Amino acid sequence: MNKVKRIVLSGGGTGGHIYPALALYRVLKEKADVEVLYIGTQRGLESQIVPREGMPFKAVEITGLKRSISIDNLKLIFKLFNSTRKAKQMIRDFQPDIVLGTGGYVCGPVLLAASMLKVPTIIHEQNSVAGITNKFLARFVNKIAVCFEEAGHQFGKNQHKVILTGNPRGQEVISTPPMPQCLSEQFGLKDDQPTVLIFGGSRGAPAINQAGIESLDKWLTANYQVIIATGQSHFQELNEETVEKINESSNVRIVPYIDDMPSVFQAIDLVVCRAGATTLTELTALGLPSILIPSPYVTDNHQEHNALSLVKKKAAVMIKESELNGQSLFQKVNQLMLASKELKAMSQAAKGMGITDASDRIIQMMNELV
Repeated sequence: MNKVKRIVLSGGGTGGHIYPALALYRVLKEKADVEVLYIGTQRGLESQIVPREGMPFKAVEITGLKRSISIDNLKLIFKLFNSTRKAKQMIRDFQPDIVLGTGGYVCGPVLLAASMLKVPTIIHEQNSVAGITNKFLARFVNKIAVCFEEAGHQFGKNQHKVILTGNPRGQEVISTPPMPQCLSEQFGLKDDQPTVLIFGGSRGAPAINQAGIESLDKWLTANYQVIIATGQSHFQELNEETVEKINESSNVRIVPYIDDMPSVFQAIDLVVCRAGATTLTELTALGLPSILIPSPYVTDNHQEHNALSLVKKKAAVMIKESELNGQSLFQKVNQLMLASKELKAMSQAAKGMGITDASDRIIQMMNELV
């Protein structure tokens, strides 16, 4: 029986912090009659995404800590005090049974306020390298949910609070019904042909796009299909006539964006992508082999650490962006697509890492704390 009736969710800045919270929210709504309040910032993506979900949304003002001595850090202390005070009032007004944070700077004042009010708290860490906010909050919260075993060791004296739950996004993806005609309906490709998807996240990645497009002549003569999703802004930079010509071919498509990624994932054989936590959760839940190209532009190089978690289990291979070009990408894709046994072994290894009941595990944690 679900004891939790009123919940505050918090997390923001990037989709990687927001989508796990939304996935958990959907499962909660299916399982019980719950009321949920989301606290984020007006600047973050959550201010646009969360209200579209039909969830009540409130905002506090907070920014990140600079990694050098700066007057901005003095201002941050003042902002943290004010935003914690504001979050305390929101929590008092809503009277939640529990507060859960999925990462991002906004979780600092929200989870701190909840702790001060003696409301049970959980933080959820998606990456293999724990974020600075979650490390700060570890001493104050009741429980710490992690997606990678490696992350648990980074909470020092608070390791006893850590529970491996996985990412709620995995449970959501695995429950998405397969679409047998997905490739033909969405891309005009054959549904029974081996297919590779190359993409750089929702906004695209120039380095991945460039490597994919450099290999177009080779893709066009391959005995498998290739989809390159460039990201909307990068798509507009491509030559329109070239794109039209490529998209008239029998086996290659260049598109700006894919709306229903879970359905597409279930229709393909190999993914080339970044190593964001949410994407890796989806890949392992579905048992999908991958070539990971970690972004070198993220805090603490956490995407490379995420990728290595899969590489060590032989669930993926990695190409560093510094080593990425059309030739290196084509060689690795071609090698895997022509080695069905290796692809199958990678798929089994990925599936062995997947946690497909993350939301259920987190809800159980909640009920144990209330």
